[in-house]
Order: sequence, then C-alpha cells, then structure tokens
Amino acid sequence: MTASGDARTEPRVREPGSSGRAPLPRRERRGISPGIVILAVALVGSLAYGLYAVTVRDTSQIPLLASGAAVLAVVFVALALYTLSATWRSGLEGRNLRPPALGVVGGLAALAGASAGAGAIILFQLGGGRS
Repeated sequence: MTASGDARTEPRVREPGSSGRAPLPRRERRGISPGIVILAVALVGSLAYGLYAVTVRDTSQIPLLASGAAVLAVVFVALALYTLSATWRSGLEGRNLRPPALGVVGGLAALAGASAGAGAIILFQLGGGRS
C-alpha cells in the first residue's frame, strides 16, 4: 500500500437528526399479498354465510346467525392483526402516509371484530336456551 491513502476510507459524517444507521432497503412491489387474499375470501364467505342465515326461517336460524357472527369476528380480528404488522413494517420502511391509513383500517377492523364477537355471544346465549 502506498502512503497516499489508498487503503484509508474517509470517516462517515452523520447528518444532524440522523441515527447514523444505513437506511433500510426498499422492497420491490409484490402486488397483493397472499394474506390479504385469504382474508378477503374469508370475509366474503362469512358475509355470504350470514346473508344465508338471515334467509333461513326455522328453529336453526339463531344458531346459524351466531356461528356466522363468530366467524366474522375471527376474520375481523385477523384483519386487525394483519394491519398491525403491516403498519409496523411500513413504519420501519419510512413511509409517511401508509402507517396512519393502515392504523385507521386496523382500528375499524378491531371494532368490527369486537362488535361481531359480542353479537355472537349474545346470539349463542339466545339460541342455547332451548331443550
């Protein structure tokens, strides 16, 4: 090596307000993720089942509605958890608008899941009183 400094590297200068870490690499767009497709199919299926249960006019209507509400609650809670992880990932990637939007969608999904779960509990109690 020569004394001219070929082997030396220049020191890193931190910009004010930066953490000194290298920025995270951006992921390429993959399109729609498989998790979203599964959740969309489950949501459409549980809504269709709920609509079917509304049209049934016999003694099994309340248990059908209760099971439909329970499945709907599980789907909405899964959607809320999925948006939680997506919010975390997009926040780490440094996106500015996506995390708040995902947070709102996830919060609404959590509210819908809690409401459907409460409705399922009430319907199970109403339908379980028969002997």
